[in-house]
This record gives sequence, C-alpha cells and structure tokens, in this order.
Amino acid sequence: MTRTMPRMSRMASASMLALTLAFPITLTPMLTSPAHAWRIVYDPSNYAQNVLTAARTLEQINNQITSLQNEAQMLINQARNLASLPHSSLQALQQNVQRTQQLLGQAQNLAFEVGQIDQAFQSQYGNVALSSTDAQLVADARSRWENTVGGLQDAMRVQAGVVGNIDTNRAEMATLVGESQGATGALQATQAGNQLLALQSQQLSDLIAVISANGRADALSEAERATAAEQGRIQRQRFLMPGSGYQPGNAQMFN
Repeated sequence: MTRTMPRMSRMASASMLALTLAFPITLTPMLTSPAHAWRIVYDPSNYAQNVLTAARTLEQINNQITSLQNEAQMLINQARNLASLPHSSLQALQQNVQRTQQLLGQAQNLAFEVGQIDQAFQSQYGNVALSSTDAQLVADARSRWENTVGGLQDAMRVQAGVVGNIDTNRAEMATLVGESQGATGALQATQAGNQLLALQSQQLSDLIAVISANGRADALSEAERATAAEQGRIQRQRFLMPGSGYQPGNAQMFN
C-alpha cells in the first residue's frame, strides 16, 4: 500500500506536466490567492505556432477546393468537346446530287452509257454505205441531227439544274459556317468542317455533270459534222458514177 501511493502520485504529476505543456498558456500559483488558485498567463510563441498550423491547414483546404474546381471544369470541357453538332446538311446535299443525277439520266436518244454509244456510232455515225437509198440517207441524217439537238438541250437542262442548286448550297454554307464559329467543342467544329467538305464535294459533282453534258453535246455536234461530210462524199460519188448521172431525153413543151 505504501508503494502504490508514491507511484500514483508520480503518475498524477506527469499528467499534470503534460497538460501544462499542451496548453498555449501556463498556470502558475498566485502569491496573493489561496494555495489552490491559478492565474492564466498568455504564451506568445505557442499561440503563434498554433496560428501558423491553422493557416497551413486552411491553405491545404483552399488548394483542395481549387483542385476540385479545376477537375469539375475539365469534366465540363470534356462534355463540350464530346457534344455532337445539332445541324446536318446530309439530306439537302443528297437531294442536290439526286436532282443532278436525274437530269443526266434523262439524256435524249443517246444516254451516258458505253453500250448505247457504241451501238449508235456503229449504226448512225459509222461508214455510210454506198448502196443506201436516198430515203435512208435522209433518215440517218435527221436522226443524227436530233441527237445533236437533244444533246444541246440536255446540256442546257443540266446547267439550269446546277444553277438551281446554288441557292441551296449558299444557305447550307452560311449555316455550317455559323455552326462552326459557334461550336462549343472540338467535336462540333470537326463535324461542321466535315459537312463543309461534303458541300464542296457536291459542288464538284455538279461541275463534273456540267462538263460531261457539255462535252457530250460537243461530241455529238462533231460526230454529226464528220458523218455529214462522209455522206456528202458518198452522194457526190454516186452522182458521178457512170450510168447513174444525168440522162438526156426528149422534152415536149407545146402541144
């Protein structure tokens, strides 16, 4: 029992000493007060250390808040970059291409088809037979003339159709440029650029259609001219052949 009491007193003294060192203030006995009275004394160094620790903790919290804000902004930017373009010009461009294809498909007499072209040139634009009758020569010449006129008309129709697509292309170009400038992310800007490239491709296809129609009309005109020259040579040769030219005879003018 006597050994336990000194041990307990030593433990109480140690606890009191630890509490005294933990607080930013010290407790000293008052000279003018009773023995159990204490006076609070301010410790500047301990207070400064506690303020510095609190400031560092607050700075860490602010850094964490800033990091969370940056992560949230990054997610918002990623969502904007993944946003799809709300406007699509595919249907309008396909309609323009379809109208041009329909005009090319309505070619008169001689279409844009290799087999038909070969057959027509063999039958109408080939070598003119010397044994052909005059009626056959006239019919072939008229057929070639109709092909030439039809080719010129087809070329003008294709030109008119392509000119009609200009208004649609202009409106789509203005819309796509506006969508590209107002894009909220990289995906929308890329999609707007791709649709502008598609618009340029459609305009190039219209240009190819016009060039093809004009070339077809010019080719028919040249083929008709060449065949007409050959037919004229054959007719002159037939006229100059012995026995088939002018034969004199008797004529009676008055009764």
